[in-house]
Amino acid sequence: MELLDVFAIVVEQVSLNKASQLLNISQPALSRKIMKLEDELGVELFIRKGKRLELTKAGQICYDHALEKRHLERKFKQALHSYKAAGSPSSLTIGASLTTLQSTLPDLITDYLQDYPLTDIKLLTGKTHEIVSLVKDNKVDIGIVASQINATSLHCEPLFDDHLSLVLPSGHPLIDRTEITMKDLNDLPMILFSKGTWYRILMDELFNRFTIFPNVQMEIDSFEAIIRLVSTCKTATLLPKSYLREDLIQNNELILKELQELEQTKRTTSLIYSDHSADNAESMKFVAQAINYFAKRR
Repeated sequence: MELLDVFAIVVEQVSLNKASQLLNISQPALSRKIMKLEDELGVELFIRKGKRLELTKAGQICYDHALEKRHLERKFKQALHSYKAAGSPSSLTIGASLTTLQSTLPDLITDYLQDYPLTDIKLLTGKTHEIVSLVKDNKVDIGIVASQINATSLHCEPLFDDHLSLVLPSGHPLIDRTEITMKDLNDLPMILFSKGTWYRILMDELFNRFTIFPNVQMEIDSFEAIIRLVSTCKTATLLPKSYLREDLIQNNELILKELQELEQTKRTTSLIYSDHSADNAESMKFVAQAINYFAKRR
């Protein structure tokens, strides 16, 4: 045992006799260790008053350092234990659309890394058809897309259903309306997702079904940019309900409106993987974790 640890025990026992019994060494041997530490440090650690020991100011500094050292050693051992318990390092490549990356993946990956902290996760983004191709070609282990994919060469696991919601900035004229329908979106100034994204395809299907022609002022493929610009430009937008967390709505002073037609039109976000990934233990751990994660939130 190091001299600093011996010193700390003497301080805590307030007695050389009790400390020597605890350390299972003779009292003279313990006294020699303390004297050796004092010689090495060049300071007096105790004032000896009969059988009592009182710390000097230097002794208190030394004891505080001993406690800090003990805490760091305990923290080191806990970290090492966690490392061993987590198993060997592994890697996982996930493909997702930019919208899915922004809305679905952050919380899911955080949840996964809590259980498997040694996993090196790489992300590739692309449109849904590009992610499907990456999975088929085994260029990514897992794909997450806002769609259900039916392909003989792929496995598809539905994670959750989602629908679009109308998002309005503070002060927008539609906020005070008791009822809003799809007809109210006709010629409405809006910021929408870029063409080609799944959510934009869903929107265009809705617009065509109800013969709606919104006044599209901007087309952007970033959730965060749309949220900021809706507030700045005082325009409306349509965003997936799963993305619209309470703090996001409040921090940007937005109002969320549910339309019956939007609620009835849902998109299923799914996880897809190939037969090759099905034989990979690391990939299947992520699949199981993702299914369980969203099952708890239904």
